[in-house]
Amino acid sequence: MAHRFQGRRLSPLRLFVVLAVVGTLVAGSTMAYGRVRDAAFAGKQQQWFGSYVDATSTPFYDIGTGVAPGERVVLAFAVAHPERACEPSWGAYYTLDEAAATFDLDRRAARVRDAGGEIVISTGGLLNDEPATACDDTARVKGAYASLLDRYQSSTLDLDIEGDDLSDAVSGERRASAVAALQKDRDDAGAALEVWLTLPVATGGLTAEGLAEVRRMLDAGVDLAGVNLMTMNFGESRAAGQSMATASIQSARSTHAQLTDLYAEAGQNLGAQSLWRKIGLTPMIGQNDLLGEVFGLDDAVALNAFAVETGVGRMSLWSANRDNDCGPNHPDPERVSNNCSGVKQASRDFAQRLAAGFDPASTASAASAAASAPRASEEPAPKETAIVDDPATSPYPIWNDEGAFVEGDRVVWRGNVYESKWWNQDTPPDSPVADGGATPWTLVGPVLPGDKPQPVVTAPAGLYPVWSPAAVYTEGDRVLHEGRILEAKWWNSSESPEAALRGAPTSPWKLFTNVQAQRIIDAAAKKGASATPSATPSTSPTPSAKPTP
Repeated sequence: MAHRFQGRRLSPLRLFVVLAVVGTLVAGSTMAYGRVRDAAFAGKQQQWFGSYVDATSTPFYDIGTGVAPGERVVLAFAVAHPERACEPSWGAYYTLDEAAATFDLDRRAARVRDAGGEIVISTGGLLNDEPATACDDTARVKGAYASLLDRYQSSTLDLDIEGDDLSDAVSGERRASAVAALQKDRDDAGAALEVWLTLPVATGGLTAEGLAEVRRMLDAGVDLAGVNLMTMNFGESRAAGQSMATASIQSARSTHAQLTDLYAEAGQNLGAQSLWRKIGLTPMIGQNDLLGEVFGLDDAVALNAFAVETGVGRMSLWSANRDNDCGPNHPDPERVSNNCSGVKQASRDFAQRLAAGFDPASTASAASAAASAPRASEEPAPKETAIVDDPATSPYPIWNDEGAFVEGDRVVWRGNVYESKWWNQDTPPDSPVADGGATPWTLVGPVLPGDKPQPVVTAPAGLYPVWSPAAVYTEGDRVLHEGRILEAKWWNSSESPEAALRGAPTSPWKLFTNVQAQRIIDAAAKKGASATPSATPSTSPTPSAKPTP
């Protein structure tokens, strides 16, 4: 006869305990798996450092100097042209062609790429209209973004939306639609477009308008690389005695919580680490626009440590132009300067501290080590190749040892463009020197495909009187000489403008550049009448620099 086992039956309490233990184990395993997936996803997102450069602030910043492989240069700000709303410009002052002619932006960008760096295009800013604000045609807004990215061979678009641009919801919808369409086009072509939103922030996080801008982008289907926080000018949101680093960290944590909810609303449930990758931090180094707010070198170290620990996706600073000591000629360190930080520092001190952990120097070191490693015996040694410059494909005269060059003169030598820092003769631009300050030449960048000699812009007869040795000229008077437009710097008579045409700094005449001359000619043609010398003010370019990104 079979014997039936009389097993012990579990009481309801014991059953509850068993189920609770099993549930806890399952939940713990699920959470652990989620954390692993979150970490794996975050690990695939690239982290980078890149300083903003105010492209139109004078003196023009040499973006190609000291760029390490993998480093990014954030060019700011591309905005709507003041007269042609759907056409991009730099700072509302230079068209893209004028930027190339005036301060060789195309060539300098090529030098960044040649060094292994990348250009980031930043649109908007505080003082001018972002393209989507001024242009009411979504397709043409998309075209403006595309033309900027194509011109400078960039795959990263930084939308700096603040001030009136941020409060304009209609332009925000247009911007989101244009960016979504452009990103889809690039994806279809196998060329991914990285898009960042740069927004103002308080210690409590993004403003309501900032949150709305993020929401518009997500709703339009834009794959945002992240939200870059302008951790600066906190005002009353910063507690009394709170350091700028602590305020910046508080703003980052607050925004992280806000983005968790925003992405969840959009159906994207990202883990904590993944969301940190979608946050960027951009302090205004040194003296901020608000008195009493100074982001010092210690703040840079503290903010960097936080960024590395949490794994933020991006670190930037405003701006590379300002990453210098102001020196003794800057009388008031509390007055914000476009060209120095207002704190005691060495050049690029802030960049070095903020880039730690993001800095591609390790990549550069590895490349340097590989380059210096012994070659395999079967590998032939490189041969020096003579580079012959062709006048037909050179944008400037080719250097020769018989010429004399003054400050600002540009020449081509062995496939590169150089600019003279002072009067010099018989000094090859690429002569090796131990100290860069000892050479009279500055490397601008390579000769580009399609380059050719720049034609000289000459004015139509009658625009201004032809210079006469018998006439007396006072400051501001304009004349034509060999078709060129010149303006008297001081009282003079019988002093030919010929010396100014040859670049002599002691000439009493100022020669207008091609860009300046073309603007005068276009303005006169638009008015339908010739200008009058005594009534025409100087039109030397004085681009309006932006104090904040």
